[in-house]
Amino acid sequence: MSWVGLALLAVAGFLLGGVVSAWRRSRSLAVVLGIGTALAIASGIAWLL
Repeated sequence: MSWVGLALLAVAGFLLGGVVSAWRRSRSLAVVLGIGTALAIASGIAWLL
């Protein structure tokens, strides 16, 4: 297993927490964080494959 892929998935977890936290205050920020989360998840999975 690659550490980079696991690190990207860990970053995605932190970003997902940011989405949940920001959703109440700023929906636009939550959407931007959500896009970053999706990209980090996709990149982490692609790196592991």
